[in-house]
Amino acid sequence: MKNLFSIGELSKLQNISRQTLIFYDKIGLFCPAYVDPENGYRYYSAAQLDFLDTICIMKRIGFSLDEIKSYLKEYTLDTSMVALRKQLTIIDRQIEELQLIKSRVEHRCLQLEQSAAIRSQYAEVSVQTVQSQYIVWQEVAAPYTLDRVSMATKQCFVRSFKERLPVFFQSGAIVPLARILRGEYTLASHAFLPIEKCSANGVAELPAGQCAVTYHTGDYLSIGTAYERLLQYCRAHRLQIISDSYEFALIDYLSTGDEAEYITKILFYVEDAP
Repeated sequence: MKNLFSIGELSKLQNISRQTLIFYDKIGLFCPAYVDPENGYRYYSAAQLDFLDTICIMKRIGFSLDEIKSYLKEYTLDTSMVALRKQLTIIDRQIEELQLIKSRVEHRCLQLEQSAAIRSQYAEVSVQTVQSQYIVWQEVAAPYTLDRVSMATKQCFVRSFKERLPVFFQSGAIVPLARILRGEYTLASHAFLPIEKCSANGVAELPAGQCAVTYHTGDYLSIGTAYERLLQYCRAHRLQIISDSYEFALIDYLSTGDEAEYITKILFYVEDAP
């Protein structure tokens, strides 16, 4: 038809799918100038192109279709400025969140790159001076099985995503020393996620100090061998254990489906025995 574009022509011209244009029509966002009553074909006028451009640009910068529809009912210079300022705030928040995610992915990549070196010396025990670090934790419910530890870990992740906490993509567990001395190596009391220092409730500080450290490779149920190695080292070197155990999952289900590739860092705070 003269001076009108078919839906196919408009689709090619604007690089928008036919399905999208049909959907916009159905929700009343962008309707054709003319619909052929005999075959239902949609046709659009040249005057509508600017309007469609506005929709595409607003969608591109993050406005929802509902927001666009509401905005375009009656938009002026003043309403445009208010809407764009509001969107700038949202974009700034998204950029901040993406920067946080980027730093976490970089941290995770570094851990994966270092895993080969750790694997070659996993059976060693060393005494290290660790810097203070922070964790957000969740108590594990009785009977402290691995399923309960997993549930507590999930609660930590859910909370961190909901509250936008600056956690690392890594999990961990706290196993009370008393349970370890009884050979109950997998009965954790708390699950945790390492986190940047922040003022959120429920964030605990692990202080700087001297720690006995070793690594366990393989599935979690066999972690007892690493604990026995660590306890024997402390006895042989007259080190007094003064804390519960802190386990950091360096390589776990987040990185591999093969449990044989898992790496867990285990540490106790220690001091020289009197």
